[in-house]
Amino acid sequence: MVATITKDMIISDIIAIDRGIIPILMEAGMHCVGCPSAQGETLEEACLVHNMDEDALVKKINEYLTDK
Repeated sequence: MVATITKDMIISDIIAIDRGIIPILMEAGMHCVGCPSAQGETLEEACLVHNMDEDALVKKINEYLTDK
């Protein structure tokens, strides 16, 4: 069964599902994947801080996971 990412998930939990998600986050401009904030910040919160469209990012990550 393929995991599904949601915007209310913690970034470190998302990365734990598949480390291949890291380049997707980095490409989107979210370079905080290794910082302490990633341990307690949701994807939605990080997108707000970085002025990103969280729905578009969630879609891209889920497409990556589905295509694996």
